[in-house]
This record gives sequence, structure tokens and C-alpha cells, in this order.
Amino acid sequence: MTDQASIAPAAERIRRELGRLDVFINNAAISNTSKLPGMSSGEYAKLTRPSNVSLDEVRAVWETNVFGVLAVYPAMLPLLREAPAARVINVSSGVGSLTMNSDPAFPYSSFFGPVYPASKTALNAMTLAMAIEVESTNIMVNAVSPGFTKTNLNNYEGTETVEEGAREAVRVALLGPDGPTGTFTHAKLGTLPW
Repeated sequence: MTDQASIAPAAERIRRELGRLDVFINNAAISNTSKLPGMSSGEYAKLTRPSNVSLDEVRAVWETNVFGVLAVYPAMLPLLREAPAARVINVSSGVGSLTMNSDPAFPYSSFFGPVYPASKTALNAMTLAMAIEVESTNIMVNAVSPGFTKTNLNNYEGTETVEEGAREAVRVALLGPDGPTGTFTHAKLGTLPW
């Protein structure tokens, strides 16, 4: 997603081999580039407050989580337009919800900062912009939160399995023609606030 030279050949290969793209799931993300082995997510969050965060760290994470998505989307859009009922699913995170993070009772609000959480806030904005752009077409664009899933992204600190984390993306990919577009959802929590 961050290698511009690979995006056009990937789109061309899909066109050549399949002729169209029915489902496009943007699940590429990084949480950091400088978290030390053994450092908890909470310890890392303290090092990335707006007052002390490295701009290089912010740029590196946003390059994948926001700009990478925005770089690949235009290359895939012509292929999505060829599908009878295309779906774009951006894998976001509840920690990107401004509404949830503004509530002191939200258990992850102390983690909100300019690196990973804010990159997911920006991804939510991109999701809405994409949905608005294609609202008169057969393409639905939605954001999903997998929850705090046990993956390499968080040193396997998560509480949900990969299967549980994938559940909402699969559900949204299979939405019928009357399904929603421009939403942000979670398998257990339903619709999340932006």
C-alpha cells in the first residue's frame, strides 16, 4: 500500500485475471514503528502524546493506515465499478471514534493520540468521503471495527480471536443490495459513532 509502483500492476493483474473486483477490504495497518519489544500498548501510548510524539512516527503510521488506503482506492475503483454489487470495507478501530474517545468512561480513551488512534479517525473520514463519492452507484463503502483482536499489531494483547475480529468484515462484505453504506460497525456493538 505504501509502494506506489506496485499498485497499478496489482490492479492490472486483477483486471487481466478476473475482469472486476467484487470486494475490496483495506486491512493493511501498522500501529507503530518504535514500540520496543515487551512494551505494553499503554506504555507506548504515554510516549506518543501530542506533546512528545515523534512526527516521523506519526508519518510512518499514517503512510500505511491513511495514505496507503487513499493510494490504492482510485486504482481499484474502475474494477469495483465493473462488479454488479461491489463492497469496499475499511478496517478501522473503535479507538478511532471521536465520540467514544470523548467519553471519559470509554476504557481506551487514555490511548487516544496522534499515531494509531488518530490514523483510524482519519480512515473513518476517508470511508465517509468514499461512500459519498459512489453513493449513486452499486458500490457500498463501510468501515468496520474488528475489536481488540489478538494479532501482531498489538503483540497479541487483544481479547478477541482473529475469527471474532473478522466476523464484521465478512458480514458487511455479504450485505445485500439494500444494505447500508457509509457506516461504522462492530460485530457485537452494532453501529459505532464516528
